[in-house]
Amino acid sequence: MYIIIVGAGAIGTSFIDIAVREKNNNVVVIEIDPTRAKEISSKYDISVLNADATLLETMHDAEAERADALITTTSDDATNLMIISIGEDLKIPCLVSIVNDKGHVDFFRKLGAHVMENPEEVIANHLYNVIKHPRVQDFTPLNGGAQVFRSTITAKSKIVGQSLRECGRRGLIPASVLIVSIARESKTLIPSGNTVVQPGDLVTIFSSAHIDDKLIEELTG
Repeated sequence: MYIIIVGAGAIGTSFIDIAVREKNNNVVVIEIDPTRAKEISSKYDISVLNADATLLETMHDAEAERADALITTTSDDATNLMIISIGEDLKIPCLVSIVNDKGHVDFFRKLGAHVMENPEEVIANHLYNVIKHPRVQDFTPLNGGAQVFRSTITAKSKIVGQSLRECGRRGLIPASVLIVSIARESKTLIPSGNTVVQPGDLVTIFSSAHIDDKLIEELTG
């Protein structure tokens, strides 16, 4: 896959690191800061352009016309939006952008971009939930207040030893909450109504609305 990554800050560098691990990826980085561009060039065996990605000339130098994906990770929404607009004009199939201000999200989506809203807030929420619930892993807030997280079930959980159908019938698992998978020993199970939750299960939980602390404790123990 031919990927153009704009911005080599903390998020951009992390994405570069992930992208280059896949041997089939051809990665090009555009970074306007010469020091950062030099650091990335010396660290990775990839093409790095020390240039302004908002210029069409730069995108042509990056051979954007043949790119499969364009990801922009700068801290400035106006810059990101201009880059996405160029990518849309060049008909790059997959456009992805960081959006630092939630009020700008619709502008990006109108151009067909996939967005990650306010990454700092996402990280802060994750860290706060780790403090509140040390057993909760991979907490991810979704649009509309929905949430996904994983947690290990203890013997204190109110749903241990009961089928998921029975838990639903008794109101122990609200209709807004769904256990989507269970990791048990070395296997991952897709649960059904007959699945019985056991202590030590690592469950992935989806909630269509904000799930309060009390319910998390009741479910996980």
